[in-house]
Amino acid sequence: MLTQVSTSPKSFEDYRPLVGDETIDEIQRLVEPLRGSRTLHVNATARGGGVAEILSSMVPLMNDLGVHTEWHVMEGAPEFYQVTKALHNSLQGMEMEWTPEMWETWKHYNLRSAELMEGDYDYVVVHDPQPAGILHYLKEAGAVSGGSKWVWRCHIDSTNAQPEAWNLLLPYLGDYGTAMFTLKQFVKRDLTGPRIRVIPPAIDPLSEKNIPISRDTIREVLTRYNVDPDRPFMLQASRMDAWKDPIGVLESYQLIKPSLPALQLVFLVAIADDDPEGWAYLDQVSASAGGDPDVHILPNLLNGIGDAEVNAFQSGAQVVLQKSLREGFGLAVTEALWKGRPVVGGRAGGIPLQVLHGKTGYLVSSPEECAHWTLRLLKEPDKADRLGMQGRELVRKRFLITRYLQDYLKLYRSLDRRRSRLHSAAFSPSVAGATGRA
Repeated sequence: MLTQVSTSPKSFEDYRPLVGDETIDEIQRLVEPLRGSRTLHVNATARGGGVAEILSSMVPLMNDLGVHTEWHVMEGAPEFYQVTKALHNSLQGMEMEWTPEMWETWKHYNLRSAELMEGDYDYVVVHDPQPAGILHYLKEAGAVSGGSKWVWRCHIDSTNAQPEAWNLLLPYLGDYGTAMFTLKQFVKRDLTGPRIRVIPPAIDPLSEKNIPISRDTIREVLTRYNVDPDRPFMLQASRMDAWKDPIGVLESYQLIKPSLPALQLVFLVAIADDDPEGWAYLDQVSASAGGDPDVHILPNLLNGIGDAEVNAFQSGAQVVLQKSLREGFGLAVTEALWKGRPVVGGRAGGIPLQVLHGKTGYLVSSPEECAHWTLRLLKEPDKADRLGMQGRELVRKRFLITRYLQDYLKLYRSLDRRRSRLHSAAFSPSVAGATGRA
């Protein structure tokens, strides 16, 4: 089988003080007819990205509610991740040259993952383009009856997808009963097979990254990483790739620095297992910083930066940036707002759902705009705090994991009663006509 990811247990009742009795009671009502059902989530990596962060909370909470839920990671290799990173970039609008060999690599690893799948599930949620072909190969071999209970969850801003890449992926999506997106505008018009659901992501307010921490802890963490806790700093916490525009963030800092010489810039860099470009962009940004001692570039894999450290940096920053050019949603934005910090973010994807211009932060389209609004927040700390607290309330109402649970439970209940289940036998081309449980 694929590699199963272990998660730490969570108690659903622990969220009652944060979200109130009405929300908790509604979730308990929704889950009642689903207790005992089985769900499988499949994605490409167990760490280093927003999907992994969501599943690390979603899976144990569903289990606590009585919906047996597993999380499996597909098999891959460097050649596969090179191709899937190119596919990710293409779907977000970057022009890539696609060769037959590249697409054969994607198909090979999806077929191999299908061969390794076994088990018996009522609902299967496949995340993003990396494993999107698994259902196709299972159906081709007769190992799945129908596809109504299979969901393809796209976390990517596919508004301006490169036609060549989208057209290669599209035939594999038609097998799914449902396709889930973060925003309606991400849905391509020619995706006509699955029914469409729009469900924005959310954060776990009780995860180590998002629980309240003391000022003393913040100071200790900043000092440990040579960031002066007594001087202001702007922060961007994200993967290091072209879509996060780290060079634009650096340029914004350099525009502000003459007016605020004490300013520091911190990049918290998440290097994911399936992101081979991360190190190259990190080197590029380091070179562009030109040895400025107030620019701190901290990759998680080199510096032992975990969720507790990210929490400290986000909580301690005067301004948090997410200057993305493309962004499916931007969980780092949600995390910062939950900590009461204002966010200056790019006008991209799901960021405007969270950054309401002039209310929870500011939306920008250039380094110059970014510098202008960041400097304003740095010079007006009372205003920054007010916007940050308005952002926290927005997250409490719309973007906590309890709302995400509600949406998933509603989705499961809305699916066709005829449950399409993955046959418990191992994949084999000889398997044909497997029937689902009624």
